Formats: sequence, structure tokens, C-alpha cells
Amino acid sequence: MDIHFLGTSSGTPTKQRNVSALALSIENGSGWYLVDCGEGTQHQLLHTPMSMHRLSAVFVTHVHGDHCYGLPGLLASAALSERRNPLLIVAPQGIEEWVRATQEITRLVLPFELRFLDVASIASWTDDDVAVDFVALSHRVPSFAFSFTEAERGASLDTEKLIADGIPRGPVWGRLQAGEDVVLGERRLTSRDYLRPASRPRRIVVSGDNDRPELLSAQCRDAQVLVHEATFTRDIAAKIGNAARHSSAAQIAAFAESVGLPNLVLTHFSPRYQADSSRSPSIGEIQAEAAARYRGRLFLAEDLARYRLNRNGELSRLI
Repeated sequence: MDIHFLGTSSGTPTKQRNVSALALSIENGSGWYLVDCGEGTQHQLLHTPMSMHRLSAVFVTHVHGDHCYGLPGLLASAALSERRNPLLIVAPQGIEEWVRATQEITRLVLPFELRFLDVASIASWTDDDVAVDFVALSHRVPSFAFSFTEAERGASLDTEKLIADGIPRGPVWGRLQAGEDVVLGERRLTSRDYLRPASRPRRIVVSGDNDRPELLSAQCRDAQVLVHEATFTRDIAAKIGNAARHSSAAQIAAFAESVGLPNLVLTHFSPRYQADSSRSPSIGEIQAEAAARYRGRLFLAEDLARYRLNRNGELSRLI
């Protein structure tokens, strides 16, 4: 499973960071998924291999503009690229009305059907590749997290062992994979000797804005990765007070440690945090605050960075 960050700033873009959006894909999957669509998301996609024709669904965590203002432009570009397949948009109430009004006012005619699903009206959604659960969060407006769990796969053939044992490719491999024991010459091949057990399904939780990480406890119990905002460090969050309704780096790191989460990716950084660690406040301060409270694999997302979760549950950065 791959996570490709398209925007990692909160509120407004910076020279290094666009506002919120990320793409999620599964190897050998039929498409990819977009979570949030801040202004300029379609520009960021030009720097990735993601095709609008293979976009399976859009998930919007909440109605604030830094998470959705790029949606009309994305849809218009999809139309100009001659997309024809229906597109599902899973979002809080109000997004459909706004998109439909924008279509009407700007005369945006789409050659594909838009299908909207109110995230508050249903607990989950599935397709052939993933099951997506929805979790209500705590923010100034209704906000949600999306938990992506890959579809369970059956046991796979141990092709290296088959080749090492001199068993030729062909129908015998298929029979063994189907669970059948096979007589090959003078040998009896036992199916279980050549099957790798199905691995634990991978789960990635992507959170919207949220000041109560504990609301994600149930979803994170079986997850390998949590992507969560760390808009502020603890001292600045204290100065701003309850009006912000965001998590600090210390807060989310302590939560991730408490539930034994193996991989944590922080994103949605306030534009006040600079890339230059010699100047304060800096992104380095967010990292240091989180690292002091979390012992798992910690990542601070960057625009256009791509991360891969392997089948062993280990997250690593590809680009």
C-alpha cells in the first residue's frame, strides 16, 4: 500500500507545501483513492503517475477549504481528460450541495456521473480492493477519519520453493494453489508445503482535523499506519487555546505510543513552522516533540513524498 502526499500544509500553502491532499493506492489494485482535495491538488497530481481515469473515489474529511477547495478544478480537468466512469465522492453533508451549485453557476458539464455519499449516514464502504471505515472526530465542524483495510487475499504460492524443488510451471502449480495434493512422477506433492499463509491485511488510518486522538483507538488497534495532523507544537497550541481544535505533535505522539502503533506519519503543519531548523518555530521542533514521546517509526510528511507499507507492516519512504 502506497501513500503519496500531495499537500501537507494547514490553512494556507507555503513555498514548500500545498494544502491538504493525499493519494492512496494498493499494488495490483484497480485504481487509487484521494483523501482531501485542497486548492491546487490537480497541479500536484501532475508530478505523480496518478491518472484521473483510474481514480476510484474521493474522500473528504471535512468542509474547510484547505481540504476541499480543489475539488471543482479536479473534476473539470477530469472531464477535459475525457474521463467517462462514474466517480464516487464520500464527504460530509454540504459538499454535494456546494459542488452541484458550482457546476450550475460555472456551467461545468461533466461527461461522467458524480455519486455522493454522506459520510455521516453510513459506517463503511467497500470495493474489490479495500474496505473503508468512517470515524467521527472532534473539530470545529464535523470531521472524519477514513480507515483503509486491504481486501483479504488467499494463501499464495511459494514460487521460490517450487522452483528450488524443480517443479515446472504449469497446471501443477494451479492445483497446488487450489489446495490439491499432486502426484508428480514418483513424488507426492503436498499443497500446504507450497503455500504461504495469507498475511494480515494491511490497514492505514487517515485522519481529518481532530483534537481528540483517542477517538481513533479502536481503528488504530489493528492498524499499521496512522496519518494524523500535528498542526502545532504543544506550547503554541496552548497559546492559541481551544479555538484551534487541532492536535499538537506531543498529543498525537503520546496517543500513538499508548496504542502501540508501529508507524506514525504527521502532516497538516501550520505555515508558521519553517523548513530551516535554525529558525524558530521550525518543522524540526515538531519532529523533536513527537520523537520524545513515540518510539515507533516516525515520519514527517513532505509534499510529493511517497511511502510504502509492505506486507510485514513496515513503512518506508520511496521518494
